Amino acid sequence: MVDAGLTFTDDTIVAVATPPGRGGVGIVRVSGDRAAKIAKAIGGRVPPARVATAATFRDAVGEAIDQGIMLYFAAPASFTGEDVLELHGHGGPVPMDMLVHSCIALGARLAMPGEFSKRAFLNNKIDLTQAEAISDLIDSASQQAARAAVRSLSGEFAKRIRMLVIALTELRMYVEAAIDFPEEEVDFLADQEVQQRISSLERLFVNLQEDAQQGQLLRDGMVLVLAGPPNVGKSSLLNRLAGYDAAIVTARPGTTRDVLREDLHLDGMPLRVIDTAGLHDSDDEIEKEGMRRAREAIQHADHVLVLSDISDVDAPSFTENLPDGVPVTRVVNKIDLSPDTPPGNQGDAMLYVSAKSGAGIDSLKAHLANVMGYSAVDGGKLIARRRHIHAIERAFAHMALGRDALYNMKAGEIMAEELRLAQQCLGEITGRFTSDDLLGQIFSRFCIGK
Repeated sequence: MVDAGLTFTDDTIVAVATPPGRGGVGIVRVSGDRAAKIAKAIGGRVPPARVATAATFRDAVGEAIDQGIMLYFAAPASFTGEDVLELHGHGGPVPMDMLVHSCIALGARLAMPGEFSKRAFLNNKIDLTQAEAISDLIDSASQQAARAAVRSLSGEFAKRIRMLVIALTELRMYVEAAIDFPEEEVDFLADQEVQQRISSLERLFVNLQEDAQQGQLLRDGMVLVLAGPPNVGKSSLLNRLAGYDAAIVTARPGTTRDVLREDLHLDGMPLRVIDTAGLHDSDDEIEKEGMRRAREAIQHADHVLVLSDISDVDAPSFTENLPDGVPVTRVVNKIDLSPDTPPGNQGDAMLYVSAKSGAGIDSLKAHLANVMGYSAVDGGKLIARRRHIHAIERAFAHMALGRDALYNMKAGEIMAEELRLAQQCLGEITGRFTSDDLLGQIFSRFCIGK
């Protein structure tokens, strides 16, 4: 699974595996070849593997510090693939700290962030997609994201990658066999099997790309900025989307002077909604700073809702002054104040809503889901990251280059090489070809005890 350049550690690590604070139960986790020695010193004996054993926990000088349960997992039948000891004690910060320091006194060292999961990866207990899914499951902010993370953790994502790699390998072997035996005079362009394999590969790539993009949306969501002049109802719209009073709303223009961020879920769709100060001409230093922050938020947005008032819908919009490349939707608010029935929402051109009454909000939510490319169908979703999508895109590009070389130039050698590069890109996802730098970036974001 891993490169020969990756090294395995032989020291023993320890960390608290439960969240900081007070609780009924806290867990200290130990992994490494000193786990059995630490179990005997702290708990009086090495318990049978996978058997919960009651014990009095003692420090390095034999003084009792807690009572609880020991669990011992002998290598390789453990999460990390090493000997693992879990000490289940009372979940207060002091007894947990005393247990950790006792383990350190007996030869362990404090674990780095994500080091338990990293050892599981290095010992071929999990692949990189499963390791990342552990972190994503812990950090999941919705039921849909949690279920998708569990699917990836169970190996569904890696299975999809393996199916694609197998298909690439079989096509590559077929092409290379024809190259090695030119006397067979195989005409690639006339060979229906090659064409069928290429078509099948393209379908696998497209399906995986779609599912990975949905998984990335579940994990990261979209940054949505509410922008526009003062008193058009940006904060009211934020409150309507949130379902509670996240922002102060008054009739006085310019209530919002700073950016306000709220993480929301709309039908399982994750959004970070940013309410900004109204953009207008002002000599007030506080308002000018608020507008500067608003423009900065707009520059980093995935999508911008530019709001206007139904009473001033024909006023010139400042959308032409927005940064290039930022997707924009115009939203006309306060339709509840208009005596005339506003025109129906015309696709993506302009949406009419009332943040106060809720009219048009469902259409706005549907529009946001559409611009995100989000589907509310839960079955089959996987959790994914931007690096996964980039790797799949690069692999697909290599496969397409090989296909074009074959069809346009009958260059089987080029196709074989492009297929090899495509396999290598997919290997980056599961960790088959992975640099130490990438592993450091991934596991450093984990919590200490995981």
